[in-house]
Parts: sequence; C-alpha cells; structure tokens
Amino acid sequence: MSDDDLNTPPTDDLDIDGTSGFSTDLEGTDLGEESSNQGLFDDLLSGEPIFENKEVLRPSYTPHELPHRNDQINKMATILVAALRGETPSNILIYGKTGTGKTASAKFVSKELESTSQKYSVPCDVEYINCEVTDTQYRVLAQLANKFIEKNKARIDDKIDSLETLLEQVDAAGADVDAGPAGSNTDSTTPAEGSGSVSSVSSRNQTDGKTDDSAADTGRPVETAGSAEGDDTGNATPSDSGSTDGLSTDEATGDQPSPDESTVAHPLESTPFDSRADVVERIEQLAADKESFEDVPMTGWPTDRVYSVFFDAVDYDERVVVIMLDEIDKLVEKSGDDTLYNLSRMNSELENSRVSIIGISNDLKFTDFLDPRVKSSLGEEEIVFPPYDANQLRDILEHRSDVAFKGGALSEDVIPLCAAFAAQEHGDARRALDLLRTAGELAERSQAETIDEDHVRQAQDKIELDRVVEVVRTLPTQSKLVLFAIILLEKNGVHSINTGEVYNIYKRLCEEIDADVLTQRRVTDLISELDMLGIVNAVVVSKGRYGRTKEISLSVPIDETEAVLLSDSRLSDIDDVQPFVQARFEN
Repeated sequence: MSDDDLNTPPTDDLDIDGTSGFSTDLEGTDLGEESSNQGLFDDLLSGEPIFENKEVLRPSYTPHELPHRNDQINKMATILVAALRGETPSNILIYGKTGTGKTASAKFVSKELESTSQKYSVPCDVEYINCEVTDTQYRVLAQLANKFIEKNKARIDDKIDSLETLLEQVDAAGADVDAGPAGSNTDSTTPAEGSGSVSSVSSRNQTDGKTDDSAADTGRPVETAGSAEGDDTGNATPSDSGSTDGLSTDEATGDQPSPDESTVAHPLESTPFDSRADVVERIEQLAADKESFEDVPMTGWPTDRVYSVFFDAVDYDERVVVIMLDEIDKLVEKSGDDTLYNLSRMNSELENSRVSIIGISNDLKFTDFLDPRVKSSLGEEEIVFPPYDANQLRDILEHRSDVAFKGGALSEDVIPLCAAFAAQEHGDARRALDLLRTAGELAERSQAETIDEDHVRQAQDKIELDRVVEVVRTLPTQSKLVLFAIILLEKNGVHSINTGEVYNIYKRLCEEIDADVLTQRRVTDLISELDMLGIVNAVVVSKGRYGRTKEISLSVPIDETEAVLLSDSRLSDIDDVQPFVQARFEN
C-alpha cells in the first residue's frame, strides 16, 4: 500500500450534502420514525448540563483548600510533623458537631503528611477507619492488619524487583569480565595483564567479594608493573585499583584518565552485599516473608490472634504509623475501650515502628466513659472544631460552586439561602453542600438553565422528607407498629391522641401480624423514642385528678410515612385492620 492510499482524501472529494458524506441538512427529512425510536434517556441528555463537577459537593470529596479551618489544620500539622523526623507524634482527639470539617481537615492533613514523607523518603503510613461501619475491636484490628499486610507485600515486591535488577547487573558484569575488557589491545598485553585488569571483579564473584584490589595486584607479573611505570609518556601510572592495564595509550595519558569501569563501578560496590549469593539469599528471605503473611478473615479468629497478626504486620518495617479513627465514640459505645487501650499501648512493645492515633468524635463527653489510663494516653492533644456561621458557610459554598457548576448556573440568592438554611440548624457544612447539590439536580431535571430560590426551597423539603423516610425505614418492627397505630388514629380524625388509644390499636396490629405484644409501659418508651427522632410530637399533659398522659401528634407527612411502613413485608397486609379502627370510632 502506498503512502497516498493512507492519506485522508481532500474535502473537495467528499459529498458533504449527499448521501455518501456526513449530511447536516435536515430540511425535508421525515423524523417520525427516528422520533419513535428515541430512547428513555435521549430527552434527558438533550438538555444542557448545569454541573461541571458534581463530586466536589459530596461529603466524600476532600478539597485542596478548607476555608476557615486554617487554625485547626496548622495545629494538626505542628503535632504530626514529628512523624517526618522519625519521631512518634502525640495522639490527637478532634471534637466538633456534624459538618464542621473535622474529617475533611484530618484527611487533608494526612494526605499532605504522606506526600511530604515520600518527598523526603521518610517511611510514614496513614490509615483511615470509619468506626460507625467498623464498630468492633475484631473488625478494627482485622481491617488494619489486612491493610498493613497488603502494604508489606507491595514493598516486598518492590524490593525483590530491585534485587533482581541488581542480579542482572552483576551477571552482566561477570559476562564482561569473561569476554575481556572492551577496547583492550590484546596484541600488546600478556594474559597476565589482561586478567589483572578485571581481577577485582572476578575475585568479587568467586570469593564472596572480600578480596581487595591490592590482593588482586599481587598476582600480576613484575614486568607488568614495570611497563606501567615506564610508558612512552614518562608519566607514572598508579598501581592500585586505578591501574590502566587493558586501556589504550590515549585513554591512559589523557587529561582526564578514566579508570577501569569494571573495577570501580561494579554493581555490588555501593550495596550491603558482598557477593551474588548474598543477593540471592536476600531475595529468598523476602519471598519467605511474603508467604508468611496471612490475611485475617472478618470473623472466626480469636481476638488475641488478630492483634498479634496486626502487631507483626505493623512492626515489619521501620516507619511511623498514624491511625485515624473517625466516629471513635461509636467504637467505644459498641465494644468498650479495649481497642483504644491496645492501640495506645503498642509503642512500648514495638521495635521498628511507632503508632499515633487520631480520634474524631461528635460527642465531646465520650471520654468520660474511658478508662483513666486510656483517657490520659489518648487525649494528649485536643482540637475543637466550632460550628460554621452563615458567612463562613457562604464562603465554603462559593469556593465549591466555582468548580461544581458551569458559569452563570447560579442565581445570586441561591448560595446565601443555602447558607442560611444550614446555619439555622447548627452550622452544618455537609447540609449546606447537600442542599446546593440537590437544588442543582432538581433544576437539571426540570431542564432549567439556572438554579434559583425555588429550587433551593424544593431541595430543603426533599432532604427533610428523605431523612424521615430513611429513619422510618430503619425502625424496628415494634416501633413501626406503634407509629402505624398513630397514623391510623390520625387518618380517622382523632386529635390529641393519648397513649391508651395508641396501645389499643397497637395490640390489634400485633395480632394481625402475629407479633409479640409489649406492655403499655414499653410502648410509652417507644413513643418517647419516636419523639426524640422527630417523627412524632409527644407532650405530657396533666389531667388533674385523672393523672397525666401524653398527647401525641405526627410530625411527618402521613401518606409518605404510611407508604414506607407498608413497604415492610410484615406490615404490607395491615390494611385489613382498617374496618376495625373505623368501627371503633363510630361506637
């Protein structure tokens, strides 16, 4: 095929408006059949997207800059800089309400710490554990052990690759020796002289590398040294490792004499290995170490064995380890402070590595439940993150929106309104970001060109409803029955519902689905829990000589809440109770 066959034909040869080219003239074209073949998403994709990068509005995103958190970040950095000096940083406890930037700031500092440690070749590892998900001592230790085992295996593989490369260089140097030095004048050099030029290399490979250059020189004939000292230039040539045996006269008498490369630049010269066998032995040792690592299963082992594997994995290499425990109060609440005790006391037993802990909590009082020894060692440094105010939330949203949205996608009142809604609760930046992202999604779904105030208000209602749906969906069955009894009473026109009325309907519902019937006192406690979650509003009212009772009313939309309850397989047939409820009110 010629080059002309491969070249793109000129545009003059293309029939742009004809059927053989890419036709752009749609006039007179019957699009009826094409329209009928439109896919489900074609219309949705036809609109211009509002988002440039939606991910920056999600809680999982760690920004390159965190406004209004410089003081807290700098304090963390001054504590953790000890890791870059090979020292053990103090343990840190970070407090603050939800959405105050605790986790984002800690991840930001940790990311900077790891990148700086690589820059200065200081071994430092940071591991993040979410204790709301990994909430038992076994799971925490198993997850940490497996992460460090994975890191150790990766480092072993890197070391083996480097050593195998070194072996190849050693073998190549040995082959050069056997072939004789390149460029040597074999006609004017005796066999003794030729062997002397590489004697140090040969002796390294044959005598474990412990033969020095002077010993190699002793094997040379006397006339070899004499010829070196009495060359034509009259310049004396060194008789040590810098001997010019095997080099041409020009190389030996140049302004910058170059020593024998096979002697000076031998691959093992600047390594801790004395011979090729030492390198092979080290490779085999590393391979055996890699085989000895055993991943920890998520269940089934005794906890002390899991801790032992984790300990050995951490202490395998010399390094500083920073373990970040997010939602640390959940771990203490679920499994006590044994995990924190073990982690905080590890340094007294470790030989190669050092461990530091960063604990992140929404509960400022969770340390009150800790063992005094754990509390003293864990809380060496404390950092408090205050809530954001409306102006700070506005700065955060503006900083993120520049990256998240296309130009001109936001009206002027959107960010101030999102900031105001979030500041009304407790300065939750996560809530503000969710609000802005949801408003953008609603605007995009309606194919609007810009996000306005109405989209923000719709997003506020949607987020609140989503929260209620999630809470109701995850309620225990008994709490769902109590809540459904309240819904049935309200749907049938009963207001100021009391506990006795709820209990009567609750018992009938339990009979319908064959569930255990709790006592009225326990049902009263469940109503209080629903009140705490914000699903119902229960107020204690005095009835004079008749005592006190709770007047109960729903705080969530009835229809949506009922739909969530009926999505439970056990409650799906509960509508059969409706005639009983109706008959009760008629009587």
